[in-house]
Amino acid sequence: MLWIATQDKQSLINVKEVTVNGKKLKGVIGTKVRHDWSKDLGKYESNARALDILNEIFMKIEENNGASVTFAMPEK
Repeated sequence: MLWIATQDKQSLINVKEVTVNGKKLKGVIGTKVRHDWSKDLGKYESNARALDILNEIFMKIEENNGASVTFAMPEK
């Protein structure tokens, strides 16, 4: 289980998948037939920075051996 606090600190979301879309990270929350329900988790100055954040999330998951993980999106 992965809980992420959004960059604006307005939401705490249980996400199933995190994806990078340009400068943004999106969290897939649920799936309906042919549609994913997603929410923006954060927006950064570059695609490279967004990919760095994705790697930080990955490392946090690995550190916790698949247990419940919480992650706060960095402001920058």
